[in-house]
Amino acid sequence: MSIAGLLASIEGFPLATSIRGSLYLFPLLESLHVLALTLVFGTIAIIDLRLLGIASTRRPFSTIASDTLTWTWIAFAVTVATGLLMFMTNAAVYFHNFYFQTKMVLIALSGVNMLLFELTARRSVRSWDRDPSAPPAGKAVATLSLIFWISVIFLGRWVGFTTTRASVPADTEINIEDLLPK
Repeated sequence: MSIAGLLASIEGFPLATSIRGSLYLFPLLESLHVLALTLVFGTIAIIDLRLLGIASTRRPFSTIASDTLTWTWIAFAVTVATGLLMFMTNAAVYFHNFYFQTKMVLIALSGVNMLLFELTARRSVRSWDRDPSAPPAGKAVATLSLIFWISVIFLGRWVGFTTTRASVPADTEINIEDLLPK
């Protein structure tokens, strides 16, 4: 099956059709997506700002991480679920949208960035847990994390404003005078 065929079959799922045909489902999903993404970013920002030595410098990193990461993962799961449901409604358009593609790449890079943290600074957390900031590797990862997630937020908004099926037929000319009252 080709990519185009796969995307068309995704759009044809009964659930996708129901969401697309409902006046309320897509806006509800989008609202839940934004709220969950807010929680994802907020909890990640708490951790990143602690790593950078900007906030919560008197609390051990391990305490902050254990207090927030569960919420991060729950919110991320909601974000993924709502994102997939919205994607289903217009899969071909989203798949080919530059901003959507870039957003997905940055989310993947955020995962790689998190893995780099786990393989570097996190391994030595006992030696810097109570320090006001993380070692240079932790600071670098935190900086990249903030850049990636802020970019994901901006790109998500651009996706919403650049994905539409509405178009003017090529052979139709619009005369501004026809739009004005006579």
